[in-house]
Formats: sequence, structure tokens, C-alpha cells
Amino acid sequence: MRDVRAWTCPLGLVVSLSALGCGDNGSTTATISGTQGGESMTNPSTSTTMSTPTTTDGATATDSASGTMGDTQGQTTTSTGTPTSTSSPTGTTTDDTSTSTGVSATGTSTSTTTGTTDPIDTSTSSGGNTTDPLPCQPGETEGMGDIEKSFLWVANSDQGTISKVDTQGVVELARYRSGPNGANYLDNPSRTAVSIDGRFVVVNNRQSGWVTMIAANLEDCVDKNANGMIDTSQNPGDILPWGGDECIRWSTQLPIQAGNIGAGPRGVTWTPGDWDMNTCKFVDPKVWVGYLPQQFSTAHMARLDGETGVVEETVTIPNWIHGWPDYGPYGAALDKDLNVWFTGLRGELFRINTQMGNTLDRWLPPGGDQLYGMTVDPDGDPWFGNCSGPVSTFNPMNNQFTSIAGTNACHRGLAADREGAVWVASNGPCGVAQIDHVTNTLIQFHTLNPCSTPVGVSVDDEGFVWVVDEYTGAWKIDPLNPNMKQHLPIANDHYTYSDMTGGQLKSVVLPQ
Repeated sequence: MRDVRAWTCPLGLVVSLSALGCGDNGSTTATISGTQGGESMTNPSTSTTMSTPTTTDGATATDSASGTMGDTQGQTTTSTGTPTSTSSPTGTTTDDTSTSTGVSATGTSTSTTTGTTDPIDTSTSSGGNTTDPLPCQPGETEGMGDIEKSFLWVANSDQGTISKVDTQGVVELARYRSGPNGANYLDNPSRTAVSIDGRFVVVNNRQSGWVTMIAANLEDCVDKNANGMIDTSQNPGDILPWGGDECIRWSTQLPIQAGNIGAGPRGVTWTPGDWDMNTCKFVDPKVWVGYLPQQFSTAHMARLDGETGVVEETVTIPNWIHGWPDYGPYGAALDKDLNVWFTGLRGELFRINTQMGNTLDRWLPPGGDQLYGMTVDPDGDPWFGNCSGPVSTFNPMNNQFTSIAGTNACHRGLAADREGAVWVASNGPCGVAQIDHVTNTLIQFHTLNPCSTPVGVSVDDEGFVWVVDEYTGAWKIDPLNPNMKQHLPIANDHYTYSDMTGGQLKSVVLPQ
């Protein structure tokens, strides 16, 4: 029987984390170059590149533009010249208008600056017990020890839905619409991210610009029609009409650049919020989402109220020109200090310093790095799945990028587990790479069969690794015994990334 470690009540929590990836087009499979090792143990040397930080000023963007960008993508480009790091002293805010619908937020909301998000402090949590901590645990355990419930959320891009999967029973339980436009990639969901307690999931629709939040548990759903029951999906074939499922709490449409699928929301991460020890719940969580506004060469990271979907603040990223700049922020993840890390597709690395007035730092990776998926490990170091190229990582203490030898492939999403490994989806060869995030060496490459196009990777509440294959379904892997794999067939096209379980966010904020 697997050794499941129980979560303890947080004492001085911080950071979150989410795995993301990219390669957008709904059904496009990226080409690869190079090969990766087989099932053998390796301990190769690594290569490192130092980048020297410099400082530049930010700029304020508006949502007016002289034209829109095309829907097609050109050849892969790489960053050239000496890698540098730049900092914007102030993350500027804009007055973008977004439309919100749902239980708590209706009509129009305007983004405003409301201050920074503080690290979790259980001594001052709203309504919290400031003396004797209650015998409670974050998540689904209700203070009783082992995990009771854990879900994987898989985007079905072609259908415009999201699947809810029981990670313990390895079965698909239900499906929900991700936006109002439905099938045929009209909404085109891709990134899903789960709150630290597993209660909520947000899904980003890259085609339509809608960001939708769904409650995982009936007690968090809302009886909108007052019929005395919760109307919600009961199985994968039971997909209720848009507006009819009462577990969909809110949906907000961001003001994305029109006519460009690359502009839609992608990179996404939750913040934990504050731990209320009286109710044993996290309250006031936030959601950070990246997209492209109307103004050319500019990107936005919007902070939404996790409970209502209202846009509270928008950080503007000027000079969005590196890599594939007609795509917005591609992946995002939180670190242990609640800073938001995100990347451009085959472009730069960024950090929003949430404890310093949302100032912005940026680094240009060495030439040849093709940043695709990303995550942040428990030490606070970002990791990147390059497509194509090696897996790489960045040390913010010395501004050093390191490539992991023996990992040359088209990599997609990635995630860090509790055992000290980073798991990276690979499209050639087809499988998942396991890397030691302390020594920065390849542990082993694991083949999957069936295997078509592995994309997203996540770690569930019990520590199991999940790999979502775009066309075959999902794999559940025991990191302590990787040969123990389970495959769950899931219908449709699953171009899905990020912290699809919330377990990784929890493992970083609540390290064991």
C-alpha cells in the first residue's frame, strides 16, 4: 500500500506552483529534433550560462492597436545575443474592461490597483485563531489524516469542455462546458489550474478569451434556480447547457487582441489566499492569467478575485518582442514567496514581485533555448521544457541558466514531485523524463504505451504523477515505482497544461 503523507496545518506558508506548456493550435503536433536516452540511469554533466541583470523602465499599455496579428505561426525563432536580465521598477496597471458572469460577479468590471498579495500568515488570517491552531488540515482531509478526494481536470479543446477525473479511482466522473461557444474549438480550452485546497479549478479558453471557474464539490456549488438541488453533470456524457450547470461559479471574458488565437489566455496560477483556522479553509485566493491586449508588443498579466472572477489589477509587460511574440504569456507558476513566474513562448522569463509592489523582472535565456512548458520547483527555481532542445532550469540567486544533459527533445509540460524530481513530457521520444532537481541530472526516461503526444504533467494530492496525452487520455505514475503505471482513456483532444490537480501548488506551499 502506498505511503500517503497527511497534510498538517500550515504554520508560515508561502508559494504555489503550476506546470504549463504550449504549442498551440488545437490539434497541431510540434516537430522535434534530437533524441533522448532510454530506460538507463545517467549522470551526465550540465552546461550553464550566466545572465547579467540590467534595469529598464516599464510602460503603460492601452487596448488600441493599428491592426491585429495573424492566426498562423511562422518558423521557430530563437533569442540571440548575450543573455540579459532586465527589471521594470513598477508593474503598471491599465483600465482594461473585462466581462464577468456568474453568481458573485455580473456585468462589467474594471481592473484597479488594490495592492499586493501577502504571503500566507496564519497568525493574522481573517477570522483566524491567533493563539492555538485548530487540529485542521488544508484540502479535503477534514483533519482526519489521509486524502479523501483528489481530482485531475483535463481540458477537451475540440469539445469546449473540461473533464473531472477521480485520481484515486482513476475514472472520469463528469464534464463541464468551459465557455459559451461550445465545440469545434470555438472556446478552445487549454490551461487548467486548481486551487491549493482542491475546491476550485479555473480553465482558460484561448480562442474566446473566457476564464471559467468550476467548483469541485457540491457544497461549493450554488443553487441558482432555487429548486432545492444542485443541477450539475453526473457523468462524462451529461454535459449541461452553458449557464445550466450550477457548479460553474463564474466566467470572465478578458479583452484579448481580436482575431489572434495566440492572444487568448494561457499562463495561469492560483495564489493560496489566507488560511482561516476557524473554518479550516483558505479564503480570498487570487488567480493570475496572462494574455495579449490590443496594443502591439505588449502583454498583460491580470489578477482576478478567485471567488468572483472580477479583475482586480493588470500588470503590463512592455517590449513583448522576443521568441513568438504573437502569443501571450505561455506558462505561469508561483514560487514559495508568492512571486508569479511566467514565460513567453520561446521567449523571455519574467517574475512579478508581488511583495514589492508588483515590480517586474525579466531575463533573456541563452540563444537556442526554446521555452515551452514551465514550472517552479520547491526551492523556487523555474524549470522549462524546451521544444526543441534540452530541459533547462534557472537559478534566480546567481542568474544562471542550466541545461540538463541527455534531454534533447521536443518537451512540453512539466511538474515537480515531492521526492525531488521534475517530470517532463516528451514528444520525441514519446514518454516522460524524470530529472533530479537538486543535482540537475537525468534520472531516467520512461516510455509510455500507448503514447501519441504527451502534453501536460501534474502531481496529485497523494504525490502521483499524471501525464496527459493529447489524443489517448491520461497516465498515472507512482514516482516511487515508475514502472507502476495506469492508463485512463479519455475521449477528445486534450491540449491541456498547468497544475491540473492542485497537488503541486500544495506541495510547494506546504512542503513535507
